[in-house]
Amino acid sequence: MDIKIPGYVTPVLNRLLQNEYESYIVGGCVRDAMMNNEPHDYDVCTNCTPDKMVDIFKDFHTIETGLKHGTLTIMSEHMPVEVTTYRSDGEYTDHRRPDTVKFETELREDLKRRDFTINAMCYNPDDGLVDMFGGAEDLKNKLIRCVGTAEERFDEDALRILRALRFASVLDFNIEENTAAAMRSKAYLLSAISAERIFSELKKLLCGKAVCRIMTEYSDLITIILPEISDCIGCVQNNVHHCYDVYEHICHSIENIEPDEELRLTMLFHDIAKPSKKTTDEDGTDHFKLHQLASADVAEAVLSRLKSSNKTLKLVADLVREHDDRILPKRRSVKRFLAKYDYDFFDKWLKVRRADTLAQSNYLRAEKLAELDELTRLGAEIKEEMSCLKVSDLAINGHDMISLGFQGQQIKSALNFALDNVIDELVENDHDILVAFIKENFNGQP
Repeated sequence: MDIKIPGYVTPVLNRLLQNEYESYIVGGCVRDAMMNNEPHDYDVCTNCTPDKMVDIFKDFHTIETGLKHGTLTIMSEHMPVEVTTYRSDGEYTDHRRPDTVKFETELREDLKRRDFTINAMCYNPDDGLVDMFGGAEDLKNKLIRCVGTAEERFDEDALRILRALRFASVLDFNIEENTAAAMRSKAYLLSAISAERIFSELKKLLCGKAVCRIMTEYSDLITIILPEISDCIGCVQNNVHHCYDVYEHICHSIENIEPDEELRLTMLFHDIAKPSKKTTDEDGTDHFKLHQLASADVAEAVLSRLKSSNKTLKLVADLVREHDDRILPKRRSVKRFLAKYDYDFFDKWLKVRRADTLAQSNYLRAEKLAELDELTRLGAEIKEEMSCLKVSDLAINGHDMISLGFQGQQIKSALNFALDNVIDELVENDHDILVAFIKENFNGQP
């Protein structure tokens, strides 16, 4: 097997080899290259000790990323390459990081401590692919398998449980039977993982191409990191608009939207409070009135717990809150919505509505999608016209209101009155016409 190594990485490998040390690219970059995917970054492993690394790369710009753990970042052609000494790990008392590390001279000692076989391969042009644990075969068979004993790998670092789900979702792989069993038996250790780490893995999992399948197959693990979703599992929706239970609907809706973190988080939360709002009428039809408001509250609470940025929290909560708002495909309705938010939010809202619709039953689906198409067309039309949607877009301002004799709160009220009528297309956004319109129609005259 021949892997093309970028020009900025080769000098790092060669410098180590020239000084009679072993050097290989290792881990994710090898896996990605074997899958014909462009690696995002390159890690190098070597039997060179950290102090010797500092010396032989002294003419490079280096960053002592984690020298006590054997890692030095080499800046080569303005690109970072992380070089790490072969090592074995001591005890993991916190189920996240080793208490101690021991530098090793044998490559096998370094590779056997890694999480999954597909991440435990290395390569250099002289030796070719070095695969001591069957990673190439697992890659061919699309399988996530732990290196060595799965229970030990998860006991060392419980985050690997979520990493296994993430890799399976992103790569559309299956999880090997013993690995999956160990994930479940060690799932309680996830309580030791920080909220930030959980959130990072969750977002990547959600953006995977097999997210629906993985979330369905491993719903028991999903509920450990997101207990609020447990009531959705098996919550039947006896309603002509639905063909899945609430959890299944959520999973399908996530997969129906583009792999954008905020949009997929929105679909994760959009119906999460439905079980708490479920009622059944005398005909046996289920209803979930105002579930969108309760779901937005849950989204805010969970995202706060997961240390989400305020920007993401607000956007997701607003999209969840509005996802069931079925505005009429009329210019006035669209302009009102755009005035409340903006074009970017409107575009995201349409994507959420479409993903939600595609995860429902076929009942009136064509009509629903046609309505969304019309809303899309109207939004584009209004944007093209550069329509007046904010007070700042008006052809009049506060000075004009003062000249009419308005004071204090009256100024704001008069401008908002003008904006409402411009949005409803009852008056033209023209300075003289608006001044005359306010004089004649605004009830809050001075």
